Amino acid sequence: MDAVDKKILIILQQDSAQPVADIARKVGLSVTPCWRRIQKLEEEGIIRSRVALLNAKQVGLGMSVFVAIKITEHSSEWLNKFATKISEYEEVLEFYRMSGDVDYLLRVVVENIAAYDTFYKKLISEVPLKDVSSSFAMEEIKYSTALPISQL
Repeated sequence: MDAVDKKILIILQQDSAQPVADIARKVGLSVTPCWRRIQKLEEEGIIRSRVALLNAKQVGLGMSVFVAIKITEHSSEWLNKFATKISEYEEVLEFYRMSGDVDYLLRVVVENIAAYDTFYKKLISEVPLKDVSSSFAMEEIKYSTALPISQL
């Protein structure tokens, strides 16, 4: 990945819907070589997908909950079952295995506390867990999906 590829990625992270001709102009290429680079970045898996980012509050999903989970069993079989189950929940937008005191961290987006309570009850009834701790985001101060490509 060279400097032009990095510029393309920065531009696409800002607005992936802009025409290739505009991207090409901004990075100093003609359209065809720019398009080929974008295709190569997609084929290599660097660009995973191009999506529309929605305003959660405006679609009625304004509550973000960070769910810290501790478990008692640490087998690969249990982890596979757990990962499969968590991946089925559309409310879970992010799912991480952690180091330190917490084993897993989820970012859950729901409409309100009642919707989170429904999610929580479903979670604890379907998967054996040692401890579940929920922290409700009071205010979103910074949110970005853009990776810091310029730092590379």
